[in-house]
Amino acid sequence: MQDRIKRWTQELMMIPGLSGFEGNVRRYIKGELAELGIKSRTDMLGNLIATIEGDADLPSVMLIAHMDQLGLIVRKIEATGLIRAERVGGVPERALAAQEVLLSVGQGRTVAGIIANKSHHATTPEEKYRVVPYQELYIDCGFSTAEEALKAGINVGTPVVYAPNVVELAGGRIGGTSVDDRAACAVMLELARGAKDVLPTVHLVFSVLEEFNLRGAVTAAQVLQPDICIQLDLALATDTPDMGHRGDVRLGGGPVMSMFSFHGRGTLNGCIPHPALVQLFQRTADQEKINLQRSAHIGALTETSYVQLVGKGVASIDMGFPARYTHSALEVCDIADLESLTRLLIAALQRIDPRFSLDRDDYVE
Repeated sequence: MQDRIKRWTQELMMIPGLSGFEGNVRRYIKGELAELGIKSRTDMLGNLIATIEGDADLPSVMLIAHMDQLGLIVRKIEATGLIRAERVGGVPERALAAQEVLLSVGQGRTVAGIIANKSHHATTPEEKYRVVPYQELYIDCGFSTAEEALKAGINVGTPVVYAPNVVELAGGRIGGTSVDDRAACAVMLELARGAKDVLPTVHLVFSVLEEFNLRGAVTAAQVLQPDICIQLDLALATDTPDMGHRGDVRLGGGPVMSMFSFHGRGTLNGCIPHPALVQLFQRTADQEKINLQRSAHIGALTETSYVQLVGKGVASIDMGFPARYTHSALEVCDIADLESLTRLLIAALQRIDPRFSLDRDDYVE
């Protein structure tokens, strides 16, 4: 299992797929599902949906992993051929300068570029400790004129992502681009191999536009009308010196169950999980002897924030894998965590049977 998850994760990490431009990622996943004998379909926004039919009398389950990644989008080409860009998603400005990027110009073609970093020898003492706002940054692709950039296929609206990269680290850990959320997409593919034996109907949704304000999964939920939503994404690892005050989530410590999430800037949204799902995953983890970590944090959102409000309401929970250095060009995860998350998900789905209840009054808080 680990070898398959590792291969899928690494191959997915190498495919550019800015939010709103997920086509190449979707086509890869669609092909892998077909190899598993699973049919899938694409909706109007670009979500890839695979349904494994089960007992119609049981609660239906929608699992989500998002295909898109954060990045930039071209807003202007200077007369000199240098390129200005807007952020798409929560791109950390302090991690941008001196990064290698790829500009996707269509038909699978890309153009390499470097986000400029002012020559150190020319910086003033004040500049040395200043985070340069992204509006002041520019991308250098080597062009001398705007006409050269246009001829290469770059124009306003061209997507820009961190140059795809995979770094194999010690202890079964990998680093690189778009671990968020390609690692969860790999988990979903492995889950697809084992979900054929579960009782409820399971909808696997590889969603779009998550980094662009969590848009894609909502439309999928409106059509599928699931009873349960399980969202798969990273969880903030807190086992480094700069993160210890945020919690007790350890890389290599197993899957993570989110007990609370909230984002107070603009959206005022988050997710407190349904008690039936908290109990389901905790009991399953205990019975399967899988170490289940817990997190509670502010400053981040997932698709459950909005999916939970669809229709009559959807019982929702965020499940994840620990990750370090999130939203940078070099995120880190542990393949063992992805495997244990997959095993936990399959075992939990197998426990959704006629005795399983979503009635909140069956759970004492």
